[in-house]
Amino acid sequence: MEKKKFLIEFGKNLRAERNRAGLSQDALAEKMGICAGKHIGTIERGETNPSLTTIIAILQALDISFDKLFVYKK
Repeated sequence: MEKKKFLIEFGKNLRAERNRAGLSQDALAEKMGICAGKHIGTIERGETNPSLTTIIAILQALDISFDKLFVYKK
């Protein structure tokens, strides 16, 4: 899968899960221990490639598994 498509799909799913949890971007960032919800926005728009530690923090803050954010399709 093309990198940009992966990032866009990941971001779209992140936004859906964040909304399902009833959290704003700022509230999710706070739960993750980072200072700016703006970073969450760049991930949701597929503009940035989050680090593994950021992905883990997202999963823990939302209490979800990785497959909620992305399912690999060949």
